[in-house]
Amino acid sequence: MNRTGIESLLPANFRRAVQPQSPLAALLDVMEALHAPSEEVLASLDRYFDSRRTPERFVPTLARWLDQGPLLDRVGDELGAGEFPSGNGRLREVVALAAWFSRWRGTRRGLIAYLEVGTGVRGFDVEEHAGGRPFHLRFVAPVEAEPYRTLVEAIIEQEKPAYTTYELAFAPPGEEGGSKEDDLPPLTPRPGGQGGSGGP
Repeated sequence: MNRTGIESLLPANFRRAVQPQSPLAALLDVMEALHAPSEEVLASLDRYFDSRRTPERFVPTLARWLDQGPLLDRVGDELGAGEFPSGNGRLREVVALAAWFSRWRGTRRGLIAYLEVGTGVRGFDVEEHAGGRPFHLRFVAPVEAEPYRTLVEAIIEQEKPAYTTYELAFAPPGEEGGSKEDDLPPLTPRPGGQGGSGGP
């Protein structure tokens, strides 16, 4: 609210007392300055809820609102201190695709997509009933993802079905199972489509 708007809310006898260089005039200037940051936020409030446009400092808050907090809040490793190991750009994409991931949670397709979007590395694979063991998953990750091992493990533990066990292996170059491009969620809005949160 600007100075004129604040002044219009004052009783008539206060408005008559507003004179240049008066204490009340200075107070109105201070009130206008105090309102400015809030006014700026309210003028573009929608961008705070768009993970690709929100300010950097607000991305972790959006992630926590969408139940991605465990990936940020683990204590005792590099996932601590509220930082996403592969960077805020990757976290923005994870948040943008949260509805899609929720739809495919616990499935092979969803697990691979989440791992690839979260790390920014393509080429993950999941083998179900690995080694003939029922309810056991074997995740094969490309070696490029090894620096993000803690993140990969956190994503698997968060997204896999609760009744399954798993093992994780990093494959040498050229041996990854890999995912097909069509198996992944759209990373940019499709013309006339739902963008990152739509169906496949």
